[in-house]
Amino acid sequence: MKVKEEEAKRNDAVESFERAVQELGTEHYVLRLYVTGTTPKSMRAIENIKKICEEHLEGRYELEVIDIYQKPALAIGEEIIAVPTLVKKLPLPLRRVIGDLSATVQVHFGMDVKPKEKHKGVS
Repeated sequence: MKVKEEEAKRNDAVESFERAVQELGTEHYVLRLYVTGTTPKSMRAIENIKKICEEHLEGRYELEVIDIYQKPALAIGEEIIAVPTLVKKLPLPLRRVIGDLSATVQVHFGMDVKPKEKHKGVS
């Protein structure tokens, strides 16, 4: 009986490990970009975050662009004090990056963006 229990625990551990390996790099990102109208800085921020998302988070993100001129209450609720500001809601921890997002290395670091990895030999 004890052998069967140990084997079942081993099988559970192997399954958990395989699931964890498959889920690496599959976190879903929820992002909000706060901008002010169609200013050049706002437009650059939108272009830059879309490019970063498509290159590194393809199929794993939701991006909401919020114009604080049209929805000031949302900016107040998020305590936005400068724009453009990118807020990473998920995965936790919550993070913020201010600026036009042209410094992509800093954006990756600040938002803890992990490129989706392709794992060989794992099915």
